[in-house]
Amino acid sequence: MHRHSTLEAKAYEWMAKYGVLLLRISIGIIFFWFGIQKLFPGMSSAEDLATRTIEVMTFGMVQQSLGMPLLAIWEVVIGITFIFGIFMRVAIPLLFLQMLGTVTPLFFFPSETFTAAPFIPNLVGQYIIKNLVLIAAGMVIGAHHFGFIIRKKTQ
Repeated sequence: MHRHSTLEAKAYEWMAKYGVLLLRISIGIIFFWFGIQKLFPGMSSAEDLATRTIEVMTFGMVQQSLGMPLLAIWEVVIGITFIFGIFMRVAIPLLFLQMLGTVTPLFFFPSETFTAAPFIPNLVGQYIIKNLVLIAAGMVIGAHHFGFIIRKKTQ
C-alpha cells in the first residue's frame, strides 16, 4: 500500500483540477499562434508544404491563394474555441480533420519528411509526427468536456 505525502496529494489534486483546462488552453494557443502566422504570406515555416498538401488533397481545386487563408482561419477558429472552451462539439472534429491533413505530407512527400522513410524523420517529419500528442490531447479534452472520463476505483 502506497501512502502519499500531503504535499504530493495536493499536487496531484491540483493537476486533476486544472490539468485538462491548462491542456485545452495550451492547445488553443498553439493553434491560434500557428494559424495567425499563416494569414501573412512568408511567415509560416509550414507554408510551402501546407499549400502543396492542400493542392494534392483537393486534386488541385484549391490553390495557394485560397488554401492558406482557409487553413489559417480554420486553425485560428480551433485556437479560439479551445482557449475559451466554446463550441467544443464543433472544435474537436475540426481539430481531428486538421490533424488528418497535417499528417498527410508524411505519405504524399516522404522524400521531404524523412531522411530514410519510414523510420528516420527529418526535422519536418518530426514536426509533423509530434502532432500525435495534439491528437491525443484532443481526445482527452473531448472526453473530459463531454463527461466521458472513466475514474479508477479506489481500493
